[in-house]
Amino acid sequence: MTVRTNDDHSPELRFSVVVPAFNEADDLPATLRSLRQQDFAGRYEVIVVDNGSQDDTAAIAERHGVRVLHEPRPGVCAARQCGTDGASGEIVVSTDADTVHPPQWLSRIDAQLRAHPEAIAVAGPCRYAQPTWWARIFPPLWFAGLAAIYRRTGRVGYLTATNAAFVRARFPGYDVTLTQGGDEGDLLRRLRRVGPVVWDAANPVLTSSRRMDQGLVHTVVVSYGYHYAWAGFRNRWARTPHVAPAIRRQQAESVRQRRLVWRLATLTIVVGLIARRRGRAARPSG
Repeated sequence: MTVRTNDDHSPELRFSVVVPAFNEADDLPATLRSLRQQDFAGRYEVIVVDNGSQDDTAAIAERHGVRVLHEPRPGVCAARQCGTDGASGEIVVSTDADTVHPPQWLSRIDAQLRAHPEAIAVAGPCRYAQPTWWARIFPPLWFAGLAAIYRRTGRVGYLTATNAAFVRARFPGYDVTLTQGGDEGDLLRRLRRVGPVVWDAANPVLTSSRRMDQGLVHTVVVSYGYHYAWAGFRNRWARTPHVAPAIRRQQAESVRQRRLVWRLATLTIVVGLIARRRGRAARPSG
């Protein structure tokens, strides 16, 4: 991995990996270790964009020897745009601060872009670490469906911002009034206007499942229905950013604790009802 200084704008850099981060002190070290362990033979840089963190996110990034940029505007699209503006690599790679990457990740992206010189971008799937029961089922089916559609039509229907790369010189820019989803759905629309997007189903990354810890209904209705779809539409109309609430490990742990309490309470009620019924059945009829 190449770590460059602010005055080093070497054209030899192949990749700039942009990692937006807000209070990611817990997960960021594993992300940066996986990026350092890439088997890519060329030169690349890693840029962590501190998006107003109140923890040691920026200090941790600096200790790992990567560049740190600061974006005071809240929202992931503003952070990703800041990282893209500061990048020097030929290819900008988008990922997240709670994601671990296989050693061949950048090498496969490089191979796909060289095999498709007309392409502006390449995207791949993600898998979830320690997923809930439904996250074990639906996301893999979703990405399998995307791969099947791509094989039949050559069209990418969705990209995840934790596993995407695009040609910096042809990049149309993020809409920084958008937040959750703007770096995925809106980005894909903008990229497709410029050139083809390639899908590599065999190059997944492993990302945190914390976004799904509040349950299937909350994820579909609140996270995707409101913060992703409705807020995205409203932001494009009003041109003012709606920033989705951050999901952190502490919140996920709180959700797990509440689930455990409810399960124990339910179990206690069920056992009590069974014991009461058995007690009634054991009474002598009189």
